Amino acid sequence: MAGERSFEVSWDDPAALAAEARSRSGLEFLRAIAAGELPNAPIAQLLGMRVDEVDEGRVVFSAVPGEQHYNPIGVVHAGLAATMLDSVMGCAVHSTLPQGSAYTTLETKFNLVRAITGDTGRILAEGTLVHGGRQVATSDGRITRESDGKLLAHGTSTCLVISPP
Repeated sequence: MAGERSFEVSWDDPAALAAEARSRSGLEFLRAIAAGELPNAPIAQLLGMRVDEVDEGRVVFSAVPGEQHYNPIGVVHAGLAATMLDSVMGCAVHSTLPQGSAYTTLETKFNLVRAITGDTGRILAEGTLVHGGRQVATSDGRITRESDGKLLAHGTSTCLVISPP
């Protein structure tokens, strides 16, 4: 096919990153990724996501949508927004967990409100903790266009908190 493009991705050992996650509090772990002391997760490398801000109960990721994210009809696939929202909402929960604890997503819902294209520019995904329980935590998320703050997508998530034995 004319105009073929290529995209190369590299990543670090995810098992080593997971071991780091268990050895620190969620906040310490995520701040180490944001500071570049630890590598991004492989999914972040694949999609071009960056961890920009981390506070207890709040995280911000960014990405620059491009052709590599397109679906067959010429717009960014909803999977980019879904993955960014799942990531920031889960990390908002993770940022509140003590060392040795983890989480897993039980349910995520999202709505797209504007098309995302390669012309959209840098997008920001913000996740915020809504409720942090001993076994279940909830969070919400928003994706906005950096240039003007326009809402592109929003969602909610429910996570299972996994405490150490």
